[in-house]
Amino acid sequence: MKIVNLHEANATLPLLVEQVESGEEVILARAGKPVARVVAIRATGRRMLGQWRGQVQMSDDFDAPLSAAWLGEP
Repeated sequence: MKIVNLHEANATLPLLVEQVESGEEVILARAGKPVARVVAIRATGRRMLGQWRGQVQMSDDFDAPLSAAWLGEP
């Protein structure tokens, strides 16, 4: 983990992005106090439409109005 002041981060952003892409975490600080953490975005697998087909069931009354007791009303 590397701590970098905002002024330095502004001047060296491309280098910091390369470090983050390689797996390092960078903490941005203002006047020495941490304010943000920069981490790489992890790619998630490609989603497939219909992958839950047949595995999820919905009640026939799923869209019925909620009762007053369920809503916390007297």
